[in-house]
Amino acid sequence: MSLPVTDTRVTYPSGALVSTGTVLHVEPVGDHLAVVLDETACHPVDAAWPDQPADTATITFGAGTSAVEVAVTDCVVAATDGTQLYLGADIPVKKGTEGWAFLVAHLVSAEATPSAVEGETARVEVDASTRHALSAGHTGCHLASLALNAALADAWRKEVVPDALGAPDFDALACESSRIAPNASTDRYRIGKSLRRKGFDPAALDDLDALGSRIRNTLDGWLDSGAAVRIDREGELLTDRRSWHCELPGGPAVIACGGTHVESLGEFSNIAVWLEREDVDGAVVLSMVSTVVPAG
Repeated sequence: MSLPVTDTRVTYPSGALVSTGTVLHVEPVGDHLAVVLDETACHPVDAAWPDQPADTATITFGAGTSAVEVAVTDCVVAATDGTQLYLGADIPVKKGTEGWAFLVAHLVSAEATPSAVEGETARVEVDASTRHALSAGHTGCHLASLALNAALADAWRKEVVPDALGAPDFDALACESSRIAPNASTDRYRIGKSLRRKGFDPAALDDLDALGSRIRNTLDGWLDSGAAVRIDREGELLTDRRSWHCELPGGPAVIACGGTHVESLGEFSNIAVWLEREDVDGAVVLSMVSTVVPAG
């Protein structure tokens, strides 16, 4: 079986829900098939930073009366050096490594897919409601992290790297994990010796009610603006750099991001935020859950 030599073209950054591509590679993976197309609208989960889950989607192979539609049971970032296809966490190199192609692999049931032939055309269709809910959760996650950074700006005794709005970037320095869910996100931050040496005062987390109030006040002001949101990208390939832009009242926020997003903060009526603190192995772990309430 031939293996692709160039990255997959991806159309989901522009909001596409449907794409038609050529099947480049089909490979058995347990009781599934990994199907690689030259182009797809399906957002894959990236094992390197698995914040946004894969889209819910179907693939239709063939056309007319012989067409077969199957569910995409998972969609993951894959890679190959031309000798082997690696999926997800098994990829041994960083994205963009020379000599490697980085791909979107659609996993479908082998039993439900009687034939997926290299060289044929296949149509991908993404579930619109699930995509929009995940996009809302991802946009809300970025906003909540920026609002958290602003709320903790006075907790630093030293200068550190700033975020997209110029506040000390607590999110980038302390984030242990980030997970996007439909209309929601959960971020976990670890405040240990390393962060304290950088100048962060954990006492800023003693009053979570006051901290939460400052975050929510910032978010309310941003949502009232109805600011526009867009994804800018340097190219159409999976590894081409992409960034989230939001025209906030205090200035544009730009964050490197490979996920999907809504088009305007006018789509939200509220972003609710909950904070929880726990002490773990001599460190403080802060959890922040944000939930988007759609407008209307």
